[in-house]
Amino acid sequence: MNQIDRRIFLKTGLAGVAASGLSRPSPVAAVPDRDDEIVNGAEHAWLINDKSFPINPKLSNCPNSKPRRNYSMEHLLAEMQVHGIARTVISHVCYYGTDNSYSSHCVKSHPDRFAAIGLLVGHGLHRPGDPENPGRLERLMKRDHLVGLRLSPIYDRNTVWMNDPVCYPLWKRAQELGAVFNIFLAPHQLPQVADMAHRFPGVKLVIDHFAMIDITRPDSEGIDQILALKKFPNVYVRTSLHNPSQQKPPFRDMWPYLRKVYDTFGPRRMIYANFYELLIMKDLIPFFTAGDKKWILGKTARSVYRFGKK
Repeated sequence: MNQIDRRIFLKTGLAGVAASGLSRPSPVAAVPDRDDEIVNGAEHAWLINDKSFPINPKLSNCPNSKPRRNYSMEHLLAEMQVHGIARTVISHVCYYGTDNSYSSHCVKSHPDRFAAIGLLVGHGLHRPGDPENPGRLERLMKRDHLVGLRLSPIYDRNTVWMNDPVCYPLWKRAQELGAVFNIFLAPHQLPQVADMAHRFPGVKLVIDHFAMIDITRPDSEGIDQILALKKFPNVYVRTSLHNPSQQKPPFRDMWPYLRKVYDTFGPRRMIYANFYELLIMKDLIPFFTAGDKKWILGKTARSVYRFGKK
């Protein structure tokens, strides 16, 4: 799903959730009790036609995909107010590519409300073996106040680079810095995560989008490979349901897979994400306990992404 489609889906997704019998919440202030704070684990942010943060196709790793409207920091704050969300993790959008300045701007403007992961290495970005990558990561974290990177080997399905020894210096620096790596990948690439999780246990790794499993295929080709990562305590799973689902909201065909992750990893290694999935995770999923839900909806993300750090 490209970024434009995702924004369109945002509208239909909310409508679909509303159709399930739950209304969209009214604007509320952030919950004062930190244990009850809701953290959105993944949103993009961008501006179009803005001289301060121009979109340069030469830096983008999706140059043929261009946004038609803003999805700004101010918009995120407004949506957070509507949904009662205290904090949001910004996943730096492909439109900007290696120019992480807008995500940095969001974090520096509201360090207690935003954390962000950037783009540096992989498809359409800096080559994985570039010796400058460790220094780039350190500047991104210390100067630009981001907390880590999103790696997307899914765009290089037939090339193994994430756990290639040429990447060891980057991962070593990431471990020294306490970085977070969100990993967007296909199921057959999950053993690469296992390798690096073992080699660099100080790097927190978040599996995005259920590794894009195909739920029409046997579990051995999808969810079982995610569950095999349980033995690595530095691996977490983001609960985004919409990409693997074959249905409209509330994506009930993904609930059995969510249950498997819940039973295997536990709530302290699960991270909720996306505005349009909040009502599903908060009010519809029947097997979360009230206490576990606090971890899934916020406490885990706060522990992983370290809001307010400079």
